[in-house]
Amino acid sequence: MSHDLISSSVSFHSSQPTVLLVRDVAGDYRQIGADQVLQAAQQVLLERVRGSDVLSSPQFVRDYLRMRLSGLEHEIFAVVHLDSQNRVIDYVEMFRGSVSQTSVYPREVVRECILRNSAGLLLVHNHPSGSAQPSRADEVLTQTLKTALSLIDVRVLDHLIVAGSDTLSMAERGLM
Repeated sequence: MSHDLISSSVSFHSSQPTVLLVRDVAGDYRQIGADQVLQAAQQVLLERVRGSDVLSSPQFVRDYLRMRLSGLEHEIFAVVHLDSQNRVIDYVEMFRGSVSQTSVYPREVVRECILRNSAGLLLVHNHPSGSAQPSRADEVLTQTLKTALSLIDVRVLDHLIVAGSDTLSMAERGLM
């Protein structure tokens, strides 16, 4: 059943968690949780990012990534696949880790690039600790992926680290 989240969302104030009502396409209202609203918002943002020229709107991409990753209590490593004109093909969360680390397998990143016919990538991961500073392991991983992906003519444009409300660009810091 499809739902129209924009047309009618109402919250009730109480000591209980926020209750939201949405109206479906038939006009009926039903209760949903805040997590469902956030998931729908993430889907809307992904649709706006997909096919867009990310280089002309880096702030939009940072906002999107912050929304996806900033509140998590575990690390996620994701990639934003780009076509030859740097338009977004897809956003893929590839690896999930613990509170302080994630195992990333270059072979799997290369495989996903071939499957999506990617010409470029943005590497992305979060730091649940709240510090956006890249670790030495982050720098080594970036160079390893750049080397592996260069063999199949895929450019790594940036590696972004999301930590709370901060997003650090390794390219802007000269670490690429």
